[in-house]
Amino acid sequence: MIHFEFRQVATLAGKEFRDRVRNRWVLAVALVFTVFSVAISYFGGAEQGTLGPRSIEFVVTSQVSLVIYLVPLIALLLGFDAIVGERERGSLDLLLALPLTRGELLLGKYLGLAGALACSTIAGFALMAGLLYERFGWPGLYPYLGFVLSAVLLGLAFLSMALLLSVRSRDRTRASGMAIALWFFFVLVFDLLLLGLLVASSGQPGTSGGSGGFAAGLFSGDWLAWLLLLNPADIFRILNVFSLDQLRGLSGVAGIVPPSLADPWLMSGAMLAWIAVPLVLAARRFR
Repeated sequence: MIHFEFRQVATLAGKEFRDRVRNRWVLAVALVFTVFSVAISYFGGAEQGTLGPRSIEFVVTSQVSLVIYLVPLIALLLGFDAIVGERERGSLDLLLALPLTRGELLLGKYLGLAGALACSTIAGFALMAGLLYERFGWPGLYPYLGFVLSAVLLGLAFLSMALLLSVRSRDRTRASGMAIALWFFFVLVFDLLLLGLLVASSGQPGTSGGSGGFAAGLFSGDWLAWLLLLNPADIFRILNVFSLDQLRGLSGVAGIVPPSLADPWLMSGAMLAWIAVPLVLAARRFR
């Protein structure tokens, strides 16, 4: 019985993956990552009169923003119509008529899309990894491999959210709009809200009725920093920025992160939770 269920999931996942390969989606995304990663790493220091990767820290930090902007958007656009698109094309009823459960259908689609997303991300950063190995050897390559792995996990988290949107949406137009709104919120708006709370919490707590005093009491201590766990993009940023000792003094939202929150095992667990929870909710909704 277990083998039969695995075969059903694997067959559907393989079909999804082959469809992405046939329409050159994997190749296109890999080329985008390759061009941008090499260009940013080699020409990012042109203002200081230097070309090429000066250090592994410079390469990772220069590509963190690239991943945060591109990977979530690509993952959301990849998965937002996984279910609602099948429903609009009239093929969902045909798939459900096959001898497989709704959970197997959803998991098979997710694994196929996840494989395509992971392959395109890894392939896109492969050239930069080779250049780093040639210049810095294995000591310089290990941190970059961790960066690429965390980028894949970030994409899988947003892909899970995309499937949840696809299951809950009634049509592709609404699903695409919700996907773009989700990208704006997590990538652009969330950190601005936290920075606003950070500024508000720095007000004088003695002012009765003032917004600064209320926020200071509500978000005192490290509570504001722990809110970063509500955003997988911030988890990705902490995993990479705070794993490099020379870059712990960054300003902005990253500057409020306490050492206890910068534990890579804690952040990895939080990222895995962002992958699992939306997928479980999508499965329950689809069932």
